[in-house]
Amino acid sequence: MSQSICIISTQAPYRGQFAKEALDAVLVSASYEIPTSLLLMGDGVYQILDGQSPGQLQRKKLSALFQSLELYGIETVYVDGESLAERHLDPEQLLPLYTLLEGDAVASFLAQQDKVLSF
Repeated sequence: MSQSICIISTQAPYRGQFAKEALDAVLVSASYEIPTSLLLMGDGVYQILDGQSPGQLQRKKLSALFQSLELYGIETVYVDGESLAERHLDPEQLLPLYTLLEGDAVASFLAQQDKVLSF
């Protein structure tokens, strides 16, 4: 069985290419049937904020990629609850495809992963 991999994405969706590159890494890893998970931390939690309209930035809507994750066997995106609280975001503002990890749950989740990559 393949080792599991967790991609941590910490960047806002349209600030540079890191958020898109993290999602690409998730999709590539999952396409090789490697057990893959995505954890959003820091400004990365903005990536699944509902109602994004990046048209003025001349960028494609990143949330569309999140909706394709299920096709690659990724049924949930993990979100750091502390990062949400620090940014005064309510979980109801997010796309409905996440699992909230609060407190020590983040450390426990990461301890279960064989490999962790951070973008």
